[in-house]
Amino acid sequence: MDPGLAGTGIGVVSGSGRKIAHYAFGSIATDKTWELSQRLDRIYSKTLDFLAREKPDLVVVEDIFTIDRFPGSGVLLGKVSGVILVAASKAGARVEEIAVREAKKLVTGSGTADKHQVERAVRNLLDHQEAIRPFHASDALALAMAGYYRSFRIL
Repeated sequence: MDPGLAGTGIGVVSGSGRKIAHYAFGSIATDKTWELSQRLDRIYSKTLDFLAREKPDLVVVEDIFTIDRFPGSGVLLGKVSGVILVAASKAGARVEEIAVREAKKLVTGSGTADKHQVERAVRNLLDHQEAIRPFHASDALALAMAGYYRSFRIL
């Protein structure tokens, strides 16, 4: 999961060994005119719906970091991450937090890859023909792939 208040990326992968056989992705959008509690409730309920449908064993959430110049962003992302963690718990899934740099490095070879590079790499690894949009969705798939490979010690 790629937490964001305006858009949260969701993605799941499953398979056997190195081969990913199934994947699903999407994004949960919220309206900036809504109250914070309404936005968090939407993220929670849509995440829970997605997890109930996909039934993952493991939910990977981007490890939140803050930028000194924008500490408020880290606080908001922490709130979004919190509702995702609760949804994962309600769905009965284990949760792991992975740094975005680790996921980027895994799928692109560079921890500093930009969103376009991550999206192209994820698409190529999954043999997905169309662009994966929004970028939050491809970021979520990169995180899911990192968790998948890590849990099977394939890295």
